[in-house]
Amino acid sequence: MKKLFTAMLLTALCLPGSLSAAETTKNPLEAWQPKFDPTGAEYTYILSNVSHPVIAGVGVGYAIRDKVWEKSGGRLYVDFRPLSQMGGEKDVIAKLKLGAIQGMMSSSVAAANVSDRLGIVNLPYVVDTFDKLDTFRHTPETWEPFANAAQQQGLVVADVTGYGPYGWATTTPVKTISDAQKTNFRIAQAPVNTDIYKAWNLKFTVMPWPDVPQALQTGVITGLDHTAIVCNITKKFTIAKYFTQLNYAQGLFVHLINKRWLDKLPQDLQDVLLSVIREESENARAATRAQFDEEVAKAKEAGVEFLTLSEADIATLKKMAEPVLQTWSERIGPDYLDTVRMTLDKK
Repeated sequence: MKKLFTAMLLTALCLPGSLSAAETTKNPLEAWQPKFDPTGAEYTYILSNVSHPVIAGVGVGYAIRDKVWEKSGGRLYVDFRPLSQMGGEKDVIAKLKLGAIQGMMSSSVAAANVSDRLGIVNLPYVVDTFDKLDTFRHTPETWEPFANAAQQQGLVVADVTGYGPYGWATTTPVKTISDAQKTNFRIAQAPVNTDIYKAWNLKFTVMPWPDVPQALQTGVITGLDHTAIVCNITKKFTIAKYFTQLNYAQGLFVHLINKRWLDKLPQDLQDVLLSVIREESENARAATRAQFDEEVAKAKEAGVEFLTLSEADIATLKKMAEPVLQTWSERIGPDYLDTVRMTLDKK
């Protein structure tokens, strides 16, 4: 437990900002402790996430916890474990499949390792805006194949929340593709992202998230492929003072549930859990829109310069990425990808 608390503390130090000496002796999740005693629950649902609950798409785990407790009359306790308490995402996915834990809000980049079809949300310029995400979620033809994609792995996709649109946080301004070609980007450990950056002919380094701060400080990387929400909250903008609003994908957390455990849960509690997840995920997606505006405003006020590529450069990136979409269409399902693109292109 001492090692676990130390790890949580170090993660907290990397995320919302520096803590005072007095604060470092406190539980970094103290503010989110339940206002009820969960020891009498008949069933426990352990829900994992690697990030910090100050991100709206993560903090939803606590909203789910409290609402499920209320609606189940204290029979079902959602034991939400953010800040990588259960380990890194690859390890947690393995635990989830085995049933060692019951739920996980997986980053969308990691979820593609569960099922190729889940990688559709990472493809460039497909589910790339907040409006397209809402359409994707609320259209049965686009959502249901995604929601059912992990069943062969013994998992159910209950819903999604987000952490904003992806772009480039860089130590020097990136205003053109030519500028980008001089940058070494850190990208996530995910097959879709690797394929995209190869297609774009950009330098990249696959790197675990905890290694990013030092790599930015030492110049091992000069750019970061992530969202403005995460970059501001985790203080990456203290080093990378520029952000190119590429907006090629929405960062998502995919809520996965172990199907064997869910099927054994009494039907009334299944209904409570799934309905609350849907309601609170919807609320969290709306909150993410607001948080995006707030974090961008804060970053600008702190001196971060926000940039955009020209329409011609964006068109070039889309054209260069088209072979990636064609390759992944075979893995995702050509008809499904066509349906998603045609449906969302209307937005």
